[in-house]
Amino acid sequence: MKTANWIKLEIPSDTRNVAFARTAVALFASQLDWTLDELEDIKVAVSEAVSNSVIHGYSLQEGVVIVEARYEGPELSISIEDFGQGIADIEQAQEVGFTSIPEERMGLGFTFMHEYMDQVLVASEVGKGTKVTMVKRVKDVES
Repeated sequence: MKTANWIKLEIPSDTRNVAFARTAVALFASQLDWTLDELEDIKVAVSEAVSNSVIHGYSLQEGVVIVEARYEGPELSISIEDFGQGIADIEQAQEVGFTSIPEERMGLGFTFMHEYMDQVLVASEVGKGTKVTMVKRVKDVES
């Protein structure tokens, strides 16, 4: 297994950067033994987390999103952090279909993150921002 490695990106909160963040993290993650489907899962989870920062954290206004990824052994950890509005009720925000913009969003961002990653942790403070940490572990493949 590969030794520890990490990356850190600081990007403007702009919808154009969602695809960049997802591709950069997937490329970094490809150093581990993922299937193409697992890399797609990682891309979707990163897209949702970064989109939430841009759309809900900053309400499409100017801000900074920090994307960090690291692996040590078979575990990949990805953190997406913003310094925007924060989440008043983290449990409610993670409910299937919940969105703060019902006329435009389906409320499935956290659902996808939980579906495609092994662990999702959310820390948030209203007026200070949100940090989502997602973990995915390489599965042992029996021959």
